[in-house]
Amino acid sequence: MLHIMKLAVGVTDVAHLGALQAARLQAGAGLRHRTRNFPRRAAEVTDGGSMYWVIAGAMVVRQRITDIVEDQYEDGSRCAAILLDPVLVPVAGRRTKPFQGWRYLTAADAPADLGAGAPAGGVDELPAALRQELRALGLL
Repeated sequence: MLHIMKLAVGVTDVAHLGALQAARLQAGAGLRHRTRNFPRRAAEVTDGGSMYWVIAGAMVVRQRITDIVEDQYEDGSRCAAILLDPVLVPVAGRRTKPFQGWRYLTAADAPADLGAGAPAGGVDELPAALRQELRALGLL
């Protein structure tokens, strides 16, 4: 199993990502992320892999990847569409340096899901400024 890591550009927190995706679903558009290059290791990614979203400098949430298909942008140029499950799964936050495009992430390097031991209400309940400061300190 292999995962993909991607920056969520313009997204402020997990709730914002959820709201954007909910709006896409309500508009009748499926959840997908388009990318110019088709992943060469697509079979490994679609075999249980997830999209790990980097928000405000930290990998904080993932979504299961359901498929990767050929697609095209509005101008007709070819691309790949990474189709996503709508469920956002919080993960143990990990600071991540900026990068362009997407990166493969092995299962061994992926952060653990936050489960029953997570703080009540979750990290998303903390004020945004506090979350950002905690991430900068490497505590989230």
